[in-house]
Amino acid sequence: MPEPSSPTPKRRGRLLRFGAAFVVLLAVAGYLVVQYLTGSGAPRCRVVSGKDDGASYEFTPEQAVNAATITAVGTTRGMSERAVTIALATALQESGLRNIEHGDRDSLGLFQQRPSQGWGTRKQIMDPTYAAGVFYEHLAKVPDYAELPLTVAAQRVQRSGYPEAYAKHEPDATLLAAALTGRAAATLTCEGRPEPTGTGGPDAVRAALVRDFGRDVLQTAGAQVSTARPSPSPTDTAQPVADAVTIPVPRKAGASGSARQRGWELAHWAVANSSALHIARVSFEGRVWSRGGFANEWRTSGETDAKASAAAVHIVTGQ
Repeated sequence: MPEPSSPTPKRRGRLLRFGAAFVVLLAVAGYLVVQYLTGSGAPRCRVVSGKDDGASYEFTPEQAVNAATITAVGTTRGMSERAVTIALATALQESGLRNIEHGDRDSLGLFQQRPSQGWGTRKQIMDPTYAAGVFYEHLAKVPDYAELPLTVAAQRVQRSGYPEAYAKHEPDATLLAAALTGRAAATLTCEGRPEPTGTGGPDAVRAALVRDFGRDVLQTAGAQVSTARPSPSPTDTAQPVADAVTIPVPRKAGASGSARQRGWELAHWAVANSSALHIARVSFEGRVWSRGGFANEWRTSGETDAKASAAAVHIVTGQ
């Protein structure tokens, strides 16, 4: 009886290539699963145009927090949406909206401001709220800044060696400014996976609100921000019982425009901070964002009293 023939070298080569490809495929699949489960993949936030023109911009939770801070500082100072757009485009160019501790010579932070050039101390510049405030302070001194091309306005503040570089960030900054000032409603979403180093709970949310908007944000029309344990929403069957912060929205127009716009500014701010502050759910004006399976959209909340839901922004925190 003849002995079984051994695989030919050509066949063995095919088997080896197939095995190697299968191992690579398993490795890629495993990497993607780890990225999903740990939340380490990026980008994880998205802003879309309110004009239904298909424009969008994707970014990370770190960038979202910094963009929300820059916007809140601007509107609190009474700066226009155009000023916010200029500030966001500048930070996108200078630091990628990251609060970095290095740069050209002694440049630091979101706007790469230099202590040696009178922008403040190192500690001050590394504080995003301070850095944004001092940027707006200089921008406000530029005559007719809102009428200037963005590159010109930004350059008169920054004195950059590459003044035209700001232009490429204007479309993304425009989308961010429209959402974060609240003008374009329900246009910003984040996955909201809690950061391991983040601190959640109502106290952390209140502290961050004061940091970005000032202490007045906690008092609206004489009403103090309240903390309660909400019941699950009819549309959120898995919503856990957790602490909540309710921020009344002023009836009169404020620095950022109408009451509705102010509400959406606060709602988008909360979503942008969802990972850092462990925010699980945000609702306003009959719409709700919640982390998890529906984190990429604002859904109808099912609240029966639409008028009441438009009177306050509700922020639910939880692990």
